[in-house]
Amino acid sequence: MDTVLVVVITAIALTTSAVIDPQKTILALRRALKRFGSLLPSFLTMLAFVSLVLALVPQAAIVYYLGQGRLVEASGIAAVLGSLSLMPGFVAFPLAGILAQNGVAKMVVAAFTTTLMMVGVLTYPIEKQYFGAKVTIVRNLLSLAVAMLVSVAIGVYFGEIGL
Repeated sequence: MDTVLVVVITAIALTTSAVIDPQKTILALRRALKRFGSLLPSFLTMLAFVSLVLALVPQAAIVYYLGQGRLVEASGIAAVLGSLSLMPGFVAFPLAGILAQNGVAKMVVAAFTTTLMMVGVLTYPIEKQYFGAKVTIVRNLLSLAVAMLVSVAIGVYFGEIGL
């Protein structure tokens, strides 16, 4: 969805809410700002950490370790990297395209992108606050299992591995 469209829809909803019940709207905005303020330090820490890692690890090194033909090992490395990374889809998918263009197997790219989108090691502290440790761990483990199944299915589909 286009960012401008989201802003317009949000403005319309906020205006409608303010017209219907100004007191509740102000209370909701205060709560939202308070919650945002409590999440901001954790989010900024994660963002700084990921930015630092991406700045320090050259793209050639990533391609070297993920493109060396040992699909199981490379998929495992890609799954770990994806699980530890935090980046939006509009960055992740072009990166996946670059990896594929540089000879990284589709199975490995699938392991990276699916874990990147589904597994949240860096978001664990925030997620734990809202869902609890048990739910967060179970969700991440199930997401990891599904991501690896998707990776294997992609490998089979493209003939990179045989069953």
